[in-house]
Amino acid sequence: MSFLTFEAFLNSLQPHSLLDADRTSNDFITLDLSIHNPELKAVNVASSDDLEHFIWKHIKTNGAKIAYGGYIEKRGIYQRSTYFNQQNPEEERNIHLGMDLWIGAHTPIYAPLNGTIHSFKNNTNHGDYGPTIILKHHIEGLEFYTLYGHLSLASIQDLEVGVEVTQGDQIATLGTAEVNGDYPPHLHFQIIKDIQDFSGDYPGVSNQLNLAFYKDNCPDPNLLLKLS
Repeated sequence: MSFLTFEAFLNSLQPHSLLDADRTSNDFITLDLSIHNPELKAVNVASSDDLEHFIWKHIKTNGAKIAYGGYIEKRGIYQRSTYFNQQNPEEERNIHLGMDLWIGAHTPIYAPLNGTIHSFKNNTNHGDYGPTIILKHHIEGLEFYTLYGHLSLASIQDLEVGVEVTQGDQIATLGTAEVNGDYPPHLHFQIIKDIQDFSGDYPGVSNQLNLAFYKDNCPDPNLLLKLS
């Protein structure tokens, strides 16, 4: 299937909200965490507390409850961790491949579509996902995956691979900075066409060298979520 055809397929679906179904468009505000946002120059992005203060100020100033964005956003916040290869400029991973939803810890997360538990894992590198769940979807003859990162530890306890998940089921809650890779609480949501050999993990940040592949394999989550 071509990328454009898969995009159209995603756009045609009617998902359940990742958050409470009664959220309205007025609850959401876009957030720019790219290297091009001049407001971040005054923020110590290596500190999860300072970054959280910046994000919540942005949310409240705009009269919203949730900030979102980040797909194919080049960010400086990953330079605090050697996990992203910032020692080598050509291989530095700093381009975000999913959509982030910034909201409080312990917020419930719901399955947007029917699926099964593909895998789960606690990814404990500094700056990594922390507890992560990947769902496998088979819809209208197409197979693809969705990833949920920065969850609570309780979210991956007692899970079993292959268990069916119904659209709208609560699948997780968000974790705190202590368990989620040291970030302000948020959900990293990513669509993956080909999971390759990954289990409980999949790259959520790319370098420039591999960006073309990952843009094709991980299309814009907003095609499904329709937040703007």
